[in-house]
Amino acid sequence: MFYILSGSGMEVRMAGMGTNWQGQALCKGVRSSLFFPPSTSEKKDEKERRESRAKAICGRCRVIVPCRQYALALKEPYGIWGGLNESERNLILARIAS
Repeated sequence: MFYILSGSGMEVRMAGMGTNWQGQALCKGVRSSLFFPPSTSEKKDEKERRESRAKAICGRCRVIVPCRQYALALKEPYGIWGGLNESERNLILARIAS
């Protein structure tokens, strides 16, 4: 099953999602602290800097689309996946649901 988000052209596959793309991801081996919030509180400017650095890595990654699809399909609640943070993914999911 596929959902196409109007205007973006991005396909979100909701079933049969594989993970063979993960071995090619640029974030593989990078400190996860860049892609996920710390266990303690984080100031807004610190969060923005951390997310910006993570998204820069995603922006150069050739598997950004399947990573994004995976996170959306699983409704991943934490971290940067496919260049999107939690809020950005939730907005996309809300558009799909409406």
